[in-house]
Formats: sequence, structure tokens, C-alpha cells
Amino acid sequence: MTKISAGNTRFYKKVFPVLWFGILAVFLIATVSTGPLEESTMLLLMPLAMGVFGFFFFKNMFWDLADEVYDCGDSLLIRYRGQEETIPLSNIMNVSASTQMNPPRVTLRLVVPNNFGTEIAFSSAKPFSINPFARSEIVEDLIVRVDRARTRP
Repeated sequence: MTKISAGNTRFYKKVFPVLWFGILAVFLIATVSTGPLEESTMLLLMPLAMGVFGFFFFKNMFWDLADEVYDCGDSLLIRYRGQEETIPLSNIMNVSASTQMNPPRVTLRLVVPNNFGTEIAFSSAKPFSINPFARSEIVEDLIVRVDRARTRP
């Protein structure tokens, strides 16, 4: 059983949002405590707009990522919000990878939905490379193995 998800997923899902909203809260408190609010309308609107932007950004980019993904040979073990699910490679319809973002995001579309739905996203482990356009060997191997599992009788 090999872990194929990134080790920093917890940071992106929990620590980074706390830092983001914490800094915005400190800025808002400092703005409100400095004086009359009529003079600092923009100083109030900007952190509020950044808070709304941050919420939707984290919701769409990080909060839906699986906590851990392990490669078990002919299946994947997914851990997400305290639940575990084993997905056979033959149940995966499509593997799509967005490698030009940080963290790299891999989305698995399932033939038969499970407890996590029809799509499962996770951040893949990415070995260090000087080439920013390099493909992940882990994802490429997974794509080939999923194709073999689906075409094998």
C-alpha cells in the first residue's frame, strides 16, 4: 500500500484557511478600533470582500480534497472526513490531472457512485522537478492501470 496523495493536504485544508481568515479578522479589528467608521469604509469593505473570495476559493479548491489516498494495487483506499472507502480501479471512469496548479489536483470520476459521490479529488504527491511542465509519474501510472483494469475482461 503506497500513499499517492500529498502530505501537505492538511495544511491546505485546515491551516491555510485559518491563517487567511485570522489575518483578515485582525485587520478588521484594527480598522474598527482606530476611529470613526465613516472615514474607513474601504478599509472595511476590502477584508470583507477578501473573506468572501477566500471562502469560495477554499470551498472549490481545497475543502473537497480527500484527506489521504493509498494505492493498493488493483484498488485505491480513500480516506475522507474520517471515513474510508476502497475503490476498485475498474470502477474509475476517468482520471484527470491539473498539474499546472499548486497543489496538483487529481480528480477521479467513478462509474458507480460511492459514499463520497461520483467524483473524488485529491492532491497528488509530486516529486521535485526543475521542469514546471513535467507530468506526474504517479498520475500517469494510475491512468494506464485504470485503462487496463477497465478493458481487461
